[in-house]
Amino acid sequence: VQLVESGGGLVQPGGSLKLSCVASGFTFSRFAMSWYRQAPGKERELVALITSGGDSTNYIDSTKGRFFISRDNAKNTVYLQMNSLKPEDTAVYFCYARNVWYYYWGQGTQVTVSS
Repeated sequence: VQLVESGGGLVQPGGSLKLSCVASGFTFSRFAMSWYRQAPGKERELVALITSGGDSTNYIDSTKGRFFISRDNAKNTVYLQMNSLKPEDTAVYFCYARNVWYYYWGQGTQVTVSS
């Protein structure tokens, strides 16, 4: 099983990034997918979630209207479009897959928002 994130980097405040997470080794379409983040010295927090079929999404309040989660089950990929980025969005972003029986984590990708 693998979850491989990409797309992180350094961006100025107000900028955008799009994260990708490619899954392998399990039936992607049967798992709800989430993005979490962890800033230095803070606990890991859920950022956004999308159901297995992609019909429903949910976001934490601080990212509503700025971040958008989507998935392509044909490509075994989940995305996180991040707009209007703020310095407080700086964190390692992790991809997370879960169903009733199993859960899997990616290794994370660093997002730094700074001028």
